[in-house]
Amino acid sequence: MTVDVDLMADPEPQGFFEALPKLKESLDINIEWASPDRFVPVLSGWRERSPFIASYGKLEFRHYDFYSQALARVERGHTRDRNDVSSMLESGLVLPGKLLELFTEAEPPLIRYPSIEPELLRQKVFALAEGRGQS
Repeated sequence: MTVDVDLMADPEPQGFFEALPKLKESLDINIEWASPDRFVPVLSGWRERSPFIASYGKLEFRHYDFYSQALARVERGHTRDRNDVSSMLESGLVLPGKLLELFTEAEPPLIRYPSIEPELLRQKVFALAEGRGQS
């Protein structure tokens, strides 16, 4: 099994990129410069909804907002993504109504993401909000 770490630095600290190759090698992990905002519009309030994990000195680690993760995974739609979204819903990390509310706010900027089919994504999010799962 490959361990992947998806990163986003906010803000990007000095020396961040220089440290990544050494970190990748020493931990034997694959590091991706990927966060949900690269695939779907930024959801309002994402910083406040990004749960704290740990801090080391001045460095703080957080999960990226679960709603943003869920929306990006719904859009991508791979089997693992669908399973992850189902787990987020079952555990209460993501509430269907709140996901729908945030998606509705983020829907207008979808025009900036030409690979997304807005109506298809809308149908998937509404299906989740109505408890019909992902298609």
